Amino acid sequence: MSHLLHYKAFAEHLADLARPIAKRYFRSDLTVIDKPDATPVTLADMEIETRLREEIAREYPTHGILGEEHDSVNLSAEWVWVLDPIDGTKAFTCGKPQFGTLVALAHHGTPVIGVIDQPITDERWVGVKGLGAAFNGAPMCVNAKRKPLSETIVLVTTPEQFTGEGAAAFARLKAACKGVYYGGDCYNYALIASGHVDLVVEMGLKTVDFAALVNPIVEAGGVACDWAGRSLTLESDGTIVAASNQALADDVLRILNQ
Repeated sequence: MSHLLHYKAFAEHLADLARPIAKRYFRSDLTVIDKPDATPVTLADMEIETRLREEIAREYPTHGILGEEHDSVNLSAEWVWVLDPIDGTKAFTCGKPQFGTLVALAHHGTPVIGVIDQPITDERWVGVKGLGAAFNGAPMCVNAKRKPLSETIVLVTTPEQFTGEGAAAFARLKAACKGVYYGGDCYNYALIASGHVDLVVEMGLKTVDFAALVNPIVEAGGVACDWAGRSLTLESDGTIVAASNQALADDVLRILNQ
């Protein structure tokens, strides 16, 4: 386990490097570029990822890297770093601090370390497989109070992500919940880990979007799985159920898979 603690320190070091770059660009006259998939990217995204890749290559040249903005490197390696420099670029470009820098480390395809860093509010959520989770260095846990689905608000970044059968499944879930809050990106998942909200359900996420979210939630006592109830890996299909407890997750999975 000592090697995981060493890697945790390095993952937080990467988040430390990203913070001043994000702060420098936040609420500035920032040019937004539309990528081929119609998602936005900024100079902040590209500068952060470039800097983090340089640091990984210097410290761990045999490790793989999967990032949002640049080509993948050595994904067959035992250890693979997964980077999303600005998760929530739309919020970032609107001047809303509901985005984050995501840093994950996977071992043989399974996420074992996750860092969600909000540089503007100086908030950081960290989870290490088997070693617990912390918010700004203090132990954290999900909300232990169990509520029925009818009293639960589900958080979703955008309704547009639900397509095909997924749209019908989410419509059933929405009808069963107390309400829906749209927006938030990775910040929603961080709020589950620290006990402020209970449920996030999404589909269509990329690996870089979810790899860092797993361990902060699970190590804080919550659940993070795909819509089939399987644990998340780098090969997962991008469907996500994140919940504060297993009973709530089971209720959600039952509705999604009717």
